[in-house]
Amino acid sequence: MTALLATKVARRRGIVFTMLLSATLVMMAFSSSPAVRDLQKGVTFAFSPFQRALDEFAGGISSAFAALAEIDRLRSDNATLREENERLTIDSARLEEIRRENDVLTGLLQLRAGFDHTTVAVTVIGRESSEFRRVVTIDKGARAGLSEGDVVVAAGGALVGRVTAVGPTQATVTLLTDTESTVVGQLISNAATGEVVGQLGGVLIMGKIDSSEKIVPGDEVVTAGIELAGGIRSPYPKGLLIGQVVDVVADANDVVQTAFLEPAAQLDKLEYLLVITDYKGGLPSPEEQPIDCTPTGPGRGNGPGTLPEGEQPCISSPAPSVSPRPASPRP
Repeated sequence: MTALLATKVARRRGIVFTMLLSATLVMMAFSSSPAVRDLQKGVTFAFSPFQRALDEFAGGISSAFAALAEIDRLRSDNATLREENERLTIDSARLEEIRRENDVLTGLLQLRAGFDHTTVAVTVIGRESSEFRRVVTIDKGARAGLSEGDVVVAAGGALVGRVTAVGPTQATVTLLTDTESTVVGQLISNAATGEVVGQLGGVLIMGKIDSSEKIVPGDEVVTAGIELAGGIRSPYPKGLLIGQVVDVVADANDVVQTAFLEPAAQLDKLEYLLVITDYKGGLPSPEEQPIDCTPTGPGRGNGPGTLPEGEQPCISSPAPSVSPRPASPRP
């Protein structure tokens, strides 16, 4: 039985193989004939537009996917470049700030090296700009040797103001633009002097200048450093730059004129300053105060000859003022 089934299967396979072989031979015979080739060409020509359309569609789909992939890659690259640009911008700003601070500190070091005074470098840590006051707070105080009345300068020797309150580790500086600030200024061009007072608008007013003195915009004004009679020192040392003349108001009928100054220091942008600690204005110490050298002078105490000549500063007694007597009427 099994042999019979195997024979039937083999016979069927042989029949199928023979049919396929015959069909192949027939198709080969037909394909080589001119009529079949013409038919194939006609069918190919008829369907060529559809084939081109399908090819173009497939190409468009492929290009679209490629474009989407490229757009996604470009978007990723753009995000990376944006982050890198932001980082470089931040680094550039940081380096620019470091360069600016370095320039300011270099200027202060150069000023300190060429200064004739002992100074302490400080940093501004607070500002007060109200309708009444113009002050800043610095990061050093009495422990660093600061005291009330010390003069404060910025880069270039520009006058900033004076220390008006001192704590152990901090101090308050009243700026030139404060309404309570007054300093005697001197024009470099002709040595004319006047009182420089502050105002909250930021421009300094230099008043009480002799009307005969010529003043033009651009003239620079420095501290006069005038010492008064009796050895009284100016609150500010001589030669510190106060500002530059920007305008002049003069009245032909007045004996004085007024100049308006732009401060030499940018008082609203102060960062690093120098405090002069070895200059004290006002009356000198008792040991340095001059005395009257006349025998009956009140400063001699024990009379003339107490100290060798030249070891004690002296001042001359003012000559008594003599008022002219009115002329007697003639008889």
